[in-house]
Amino acid sequence: MPILGTRQPEFLSVDALTRLRRYDGKHDFALEWYRDPQTVFLIDGDTEPYTPQRLKRMYEYLDAHGELYFIERLQDRNFVPIGDVTFWQKDMPIVIGDRAYQGKGIGRRVIQTLIERAKFLQYPCIFVNEIYDTNCASRKCFESAGFRAYEKTEKGSRFKLNLL
Repeated sequence: MPILGTRQPEFLSVDALTRLRRYDGKHDFALEWYRDPQTVFLIDGDTEPYTPQRLKRMYEYLDAHGELYFIERLQDRNFVPIGDVTFWQKDMPIVIGDRAYQGKGIGRRVIQTLIERAKFLQYPCIFVNEIYDTNCASRKCFESAGFRAYEKTEKGSRFKLNLL
């Protein structure tokens, strides 16, 4: 149940080559992203690779708490998943899992798309629960979209964006 009382769109357009596709319960292809030690370190603060069971539990949790999407990029006339993002007022975890697409501004454009979704839903503000201090790219990405740190955590900071 994504966001209470709100219908989750099947697709959200990010740009001409990128879209968000609603999670459909299929995620085996994403295991490769979550077995990469560098990616896992940035999102979890450790390098323990995900098992299929852990990946399933993660996606079930995210899908139950917000609008879970796969980030897809157009390749040879087909959209292929390159990452994932979950959107709800209290958090916005995002992963560009395919290294070929990291550092290309896709994450920032996805965040901008979800900021527009938050405005459509008339949220006064949105949050990122935590970005680790070691994840400089994610911090920079959210800050460039207007988010500001408002509270320190054990490993990083919580971020907030006022929309009104």
